[in-house]
Amino acid sequence: MSITKESELIGMKKVSDVVAYTLKAMKNYARPGISTKQLDDYGAEILKDFGANSAPHKTYKFPGWTCISVDNEFCHGIPSTNRILKEADLINIDVSAELDGFWSDNGASFVLGDDKYGHQKLVEASKEILKKAVSNIKGGIKVSDIGLLIETEAKRRGYKVIKNLTGHGIGRSLHEEPSEIANFKDRFNLSRFKKNSVVAIETFISTHSNYAVSLNDGWTMVGNKGGYMAQHEHTIVVTDNKPIILTEKNEIWN
Repeated sequence: MSITKESELIGMKKVSDVVAYTLKAMKNYARPGISTKQLDDYGAEILKDFGANSAPHKTYKFPGWTCISVDNEFCHGIPSTNRILKEADLINIDVSAELDGFWSDNGASFVLGDDKYGHQKLVEASKEILKKAVSNIKGGIKVSDIGLLIETEAKRRGYKVIKNLTGHGIGRSLHEEPSEIANFKDRFNLSRFKKNSVVAIETFISTHSNYAVSLNDGWTMVGNKGGYMAQHEHTIVVTDNKPIILTEKNEIWN
């Protein structure tokens, strides 16, 4: 969407605060011994308390309220009573919601407890690359140039990017134009970021794979060549200068 009046910005800030708060609370609640279903139910209660609706459930009938992916699962992991969190797991939580007709999206990967498998380096790379990408977005900048920046920064650190997972426009629905904000230089994408537009910027930084493929459950995605992936995401408003980071209260850069 494009912000055309103050009430729209207020609406976007309100729903963004909700998803940011929920993501931060779920990260803090995650601990060894609980199931991803318990973690999802915890997040669902927070959304409910705010009067917000789960975006993936509302839009796609996703079988959960948030997406929780563990270890070799890249994204869209279905919360399950059978998936028990363990010390040193690499976890990704993606929280998106609708409130009063406005939609916002954010996500984060993190290591649960002791980093005995060395995932933290990948997590930090994803966070740092998102921060650099967001700081370079303003009206008139080519979408593909931000993709090139993300891919270049990933390669510099020895990582790959997932080419079939992208950021996207958001605001009045979960996915809007621009429909694809890729993590690489898509030479066929000639679009530019527009001032006052709302977009969800996501990094998909991988150890081995370049593409994500779906498992038999129809939702969960893993790497085509295995390995691990870290994702971080903010919903922002594009300006002529530094963007407004609507989901900053998730504190994923802290």
